[in-house]
Amino acid sequence: MAPAPLEPGRPPQPVLPGLWLFAPNRDSQGGTSWWLELAALDLLIDVPALSEANLAFLRERAGRRGSAAPPPWIVLTGREGHGRCRRLQQALGWPVLVQEQEAYLLPGVQPLQPFGAEHTLAEGVRLLWTPGPSPGACVLHACEGAGGVDGLFCGRLLVPVAPGRLAPLISRRTFHGPRQWRSLAHLRAWLPAGSPDWIASGAGLGALRGEKLVGGGAALLADLDRQALAADPGAGAEPEESVRFFP
Repeated sequence: MAPAPLEPGRPPQPVLPGLWLFAPNRDSQGGTSWWLELAALDLLIDVPALSEANLAFLRERAGRRGSAAPPPWIVLTGREGHGRCRRLQQALGWPVLVQEQEAYLLPGVQPLQPFGAEHTLAEGVRLLWTPGPSPGACVLHACEGAGGVDGLFCGRLLVPVAPGRLAPLISRRTFHGPRQWRSLAHLRAWLPAGSPDWIASGAGLGALRGEKLVGGGAALLADLDRQALAADPGAGAEPEESVRFFP
């Protein structure tokens, strides 16, 4: 059976130089995806709606580097952001990066690269496993140095709750609330001092009331770290690399 025709959709909107925001994706419970262009590589962070407009945008932006350049990466920050990953990957042919706990959710996706506790894609582009929202939740920090990007893509580890505010909301879909708080404390210790400048969430952004990013990321994480330590003195412990939540 032939796949259903794609919806026309609407292209993503620019947020900062080299950063675009896709419309909420109903295949991901209204989640948010991002396109990031760095000096070394391009990244699609979580899967947007599979539409004609999005595919045209992605092909056009990736093509600007020329056919000899390596393809962009599709980076998945958690199972809530997978959307229709297999169909998107088949359409584009780009490699997919996912934390190893959730690689089993992507049968037929090739090339697929799982990673463990941490992973480096390029200088200044690192990922950290942050279990809690889901078993394989992770974040991506992009830091290009003085005058460049310094942003954290937090997936659903942090969810918008008001303009300028993010919090680790616990819902019926949360995998493990206490581990989510521990992941936040570990994240702050992992980040360079003073980073990030801003945070981009993979959840729905409605609570930001028109804002797209949350500024003052380092101060926000420091405040959440204090809350985590007050609630759980062991919150700074690192996630155990040997723990496997699913067979």
